[in-house]
Amino acid sequence: MHLPLLLGLPAARPGRAVLPAPPGRNSIPPLLKSFHLKEVSVMSALLTGAPLAGRVAVVSGASSGMGAATAERLAELGAPVVVLARRKDKLDDVVKNIESSGGTALALAVDVTDRAAVRTAADQVADRFGKADLVFNNAGVQLISGIEELKVDDWQRQIDLNITGLMNVIAAFLPHLTTSAEQGKPADLINTSSIAATRILEKFSVYSGTKAYISHLTRLLRVELGPEMVRVATIEPGMVDTELPDHVTDPDASRLMADLIHDIDCLQSADVAETVAFMAAVPRHVNLTEITIMPTAQAI
Repeated sequence: MHLPLLLGLPAARPGRAVLPAPPGRNSIPPLLKSFHLKEVSVMSALLTGAPLAGRVAVVSGASSGMGAATAERLAELGAPVVVLARRKDKLDDVVKNIESSGGTALALAVDVTDRAAVRTAADQVADRFGKADLVFNNAGVQLISGIEELKVDDWQRQIDLNITGLMNVIAAFLPHLTTSAEQGKPADLINTSSIAATRILEKFSVYSGTKAYISHLTRLLRVELGPEMVRVATIEPGMVDTELPDHVTDPDASRLMADLIHDIDCLQSADVAETVAFMAAVPRHVNLTEITIMPTAQAI
């Protein structure tokens, strides 16, 4: 459940900067839209130097939010990064940010639900940088509705992206990871799940089901791949300030979000990025398998 910091509050708490939301988010429900504020906080970087030098990173869902922030952070720490998503213009912005800071990146416009396209992207990565040894499998979508509303197209979209897309990335890049491990290099597959995988929330049934699949799949994959020295992990964030609310149209879900985030310092994408980078930077024999990252004050 990656929930944004969108507060129905008349003013920010003292000592915090409040910025108006970007224009064009017309699909946000009125409850959130009426006071669409974003609170900005800064997480100090924990890692220094270039602990990821020599690695080759791939980030899916990299056009915005956690994916974009993680791609930029991995590049700062020394890895060339390949960013995957459908929105090429957004990917190009991420690449420009990386290159302007002295990093190396490549944008590949890919719909991860297209298995052949993801396989082609994996070949392009190998041709440009060599085999990927750090895959942040992050693409996903959150569409909330009551099960009796029978929004079967929304169900299918979440299944296609959150499950099938994730599996397509695994299928395309697992040979890269196993080759890297055989060569004695670190090899990381990090899947993005959510605390919704284990929380029981009304109207989150399909979304939560897809995330539960990811969390348990990761545990099972680790049993198979750990002995091959491929580290498999999942990160399960709580409330993160991302663009996911743009997809929420259910008024009850939007009210739940507003209630949950009232007076809470939610996570920023940079917080997740630093956590993913740390998971990849620890020694090869260490596998941080399941990381739940929550705002300190988030109760559920």
